[in-house]
Amino acid sequence: MAEEKKTKYLTQAINDEILSKLSLKNRYQFLNTNLMTILEPKEFNFLKKAQKFCMRFEKKNNITHRTDEDVYEWIPAFGAEGYITRTHPFEMIDLNYEDYGATIEFMRCLAIDFFDPQFSLAGGATVLAINPIYEHHENMPLRLEIMKKMATGETPGAILITEPERGSDAVHMLTTCDEQEDGSFVLNGEKIYSTNGPKSGYVVAYATAEQNNGNTMAQFLIDTSWEGFNCERVYIPYVPKVWLGKERLENLRVPKEYVLGGVGKGREHLFEGLVPERIGIAIDCVAQCWNAIAHAAIYANNRKQFDQEILKFQGVGFLLTDLWARLTNTTLGLLMFCKNYDSKVEKFGGKLPKNISQAMVASASQFKYYTAKLSAEICYEAANLMGGAGLCDNTLMQDLLQMSRIAEIIGGSRQIQTYILSMAMRQLYKMSGI
Repeated sequence: MAEEKKTKYLTQAINDEILSKLSLKNRYQFLNTNLMTILEPKEFNFLKKAQKFCMRFEKKNNITHRTDEDVYEWIPAFGAEGYITRTHPFEMIDLNYEDYGATIEFMRCLAIDFFDPQFSLAGGATVLAINPIYEHHENMPLRLEIMKKMATGETPGAILITEPERGSDAVHMLTTCDEQEDGSFVLNGEKIYSTNGPKSGYVVAYATAEQNNGNTMAQFLIDTSWEGFNCERVYIPYVPKVWLGKERLENLRVPKEYVLGGVGKGREHLFEGLVPERIGIAIDCVAQCWNAIAHAAIYANNRKQFDQEILKFQGVGFLLTDLWARLTNTTLGLLMFCKNYDSKVEKFGGKLPKNISQAMVASASQFKYYTAKLSAEICYEAANLMGGAGLCDNTLMQDLLQMSRIAEIIGGSRQIQTYILSMAMRQLYKMSGI
C-alpha cells in the first residue's frame, strides 16, 4: 500500500476517505449532475462516452498525473478513439465522425480536461494546427495525409505565429518568405512560445514577403525534419508537462505543395482562425473552472472542521456557490455560442462566409477575455478553500491553479482582447447611426 501511494505523489497529505472521493469518476459525476438539464441527449451521451474512455485509460495505464509523466505518450491512444479533435467530421480522410462541431468539441474538452488539464492544453494546440489544413487542403493527398496524422494522434501539431520581438502583434512579423521560381519559398526568422513545437512532426507557420507588412503574409505547412528548421524548448514552470518551442528558420525551403496560402493570403487565413482559436481557449478555461469547482465542492462536503462540513460555514459555502453560479451562467452563454456557430456552419455548407466570421470575432474575444479572468479567479479561490490540500500534489488542483495563471496571456493577451473589443464597440457605435 505504501509503495502504491509513493508512485502517485511524494507524500500523502489528504486522508484516504476524502482522497477517494476526489477520484476522476466522482468529479465526472459532479459535472454530469450539473449539466444533465442543460445538454441535449446527443451532447450528453458523447460526454459520457469520452469520460468512460478516460477513466478506463487512467486505470489501465496507472496514470498518476505527476510531473514526471510524458503526456505526449498518451496522444496515439486518444487519437485512435477520435478524442484529439471533434471540430470537423473529417470525411475527406475517412474518419467520418458522426458527432462533431464546436458543441461536441466543448464536450470533448470537458472530459479531457478533467482527466488531465496539461494534456488537454497540449491537445488544443494540435487542433489549432489541424484547422488551417482542414480549410486549405485543396484535396491534395500530401496535405490530407498530414492532417490525418495529427487528427489520429500519430503526431502532435503546432502553430507558429508569435515572434520574440512581436509578442501578441500577429500582423507585423519579422519572419520573411522569399518566393522562388518553382513556386517554393525560403523562410528566415524566429518564432517562440509555440505549444508542442519541440514535439511536433509538422507545424503551420506564417511569414511575410516584406517585414512588418501584414498584407504580404503567407501561410505554410512545414515538416520539422527539414533542414533549416531548428527548435529548442522554452520551459514554462506553470505547465511543466507541456513543451513549448523557440524555432529558428534558417534558409528553410518550403516546397510549393506545402504552401497553404501564398503571399497576400496569409493574413486572411490567420484571421479566419481567430474565432475557433479563441472559443477553443474559452472552452478550455470553462473546463478548468468546472474541474476546480468539482474538486472544491467534493472537498468542502467531506472535510470537517469543528465537527461539521466546511461547506456549512458561510465563508466557504457562500463563496463557492457564488463562483458556481457565475460559472453555470458562463457555461450557458458559451454553449449557446457554440450551438449558434454550428448552425451557421451547417447552413453555409461547412464554412462560414467572411462577413459572418468577422462578426463573430468580437464575441469570441469577449468569451476568451472573460473566461480567462474567471479561470484565474475560480482556480485560485477553489484551491484557497481547500487549504493545503488544494496546493499539494495529491490532486490536480495545483495543475489547475498554475494553468489559470497563463490563461490571459495565451491566444492573444488580455490587452489585445480589450483592444479588439474597443475597436468593435467603436464599429457598433458607427453602425447604430447615432
